[in-house]
Amino acid sequence: MNLAFITGGALVTLLIFVVIIIVIAFILSFVPIGLWISAIAAGVKVGIFTLVGMRLRRVKPKRVIEPMIKAHKAGIQLSTNQLESHFLAGGNVDRVVDALIAAQRADINLTFERCAAIDLAGRDVLEAVQMSVNPKVIETPFIAGVAVDGIEVKAKARITVRANIERLVGGAGEETIIARVGEGVISTIGSSTKHADVLENPERISQTVLAKGLDSGTAFEILSIDIADVNIGSNIGADLQTEQAEADKNIAQAKAEERRAMAVAQEQEMKARVQEMRAKVVEAESRVPLAFAKALEDGNISASDYYDLKNVEADTSMRDSINKMTNPTQFNEEE
Repeated sequence: MNLAFITGGALVTLLIFVVIIIVIAFILSFVPIGLWISAIAAGVKVGIFTLVGMRLRRVKPKRVIEPMIKAHKAGIQLSTNQLESHFLAGGNVDRVVDALIAAQRADINLTFERCAAIDLAGRDVLEAVQMSVNPKVIETPFIAGVAVDGIEVKAKARITVRANIERLVGGAGEETIIARVGEGVISTIGSSTKHADVLENPERISQTVLAKGLDSGTAFEILSIDIADVNIGSNIGADLQTEQAEADKNIAQAKAEERRAMAVAQEQEMKARVQEMRAKVVEAESRVPLAFAKALEDGNISASDYYDLKNVEADTSMRDSINKMTNPTQFNEEE
């Protein structure tokens, strides 16, 4: 009995010990004691219940406390509410704090609210601050323009830009800068009388494009535009003239073919009219015997007159036959 009692008491003690361990492990996993100790050691005043509240609000305390420690060490005063609200809004707290530290080191006036707004707008605020200190070079592809003399000129530009912190929210991006510079390059080449003028003075393109203020409404400030390369393309003017001449030739051929078709149609029409006239002649000739017969019947002509007429017709036919035998070429041409 005593052995059974001791064994039962040891089992209960073991169960209680296991439950205590489980409770302590749960508390340690729910309450970031280590993170709280690190914050206190770094001089950041944050309560243990504040960390518990973050857990309840589904905010990872590490994502807020570590950037806050970093900001405190850099001399930037931020509250947990600011960082937590930015995290809940879907922002990158660590990147925002890094950008604030970089801006402070570069003596750039940047507040947390402005930095958070830039981050929530989808722009890399840390990269923007770095670009404000170290300008970025954007290289355009070859941009083709045609001078007044018809020669195509291709130019490649390098654009040195610096991020404009005040216009990062709502400002246009790099694509707009490249498009505007391309438009300026094409306009400058197109206004040149000769393509040689562009080759001799490529800086004219930079000066003209810079004078247009192409960075207005963008998130950047253009520092310089340099022409990296200039190439000669095809003779667009000559190609256009050749194509125009080919088109004019095709039009002339089409009109000539139209006139030929009209002439052929008219010729066929005239032939039809000739056949019609011949038919009328044959019809008229067929009435002659009837007219002779009626004249003989009525006594208007005699039989001797009729035979005299037949002799004249025979004589005329014989003369025509003799003429055809002596001058065959003439008759062939007439036929």
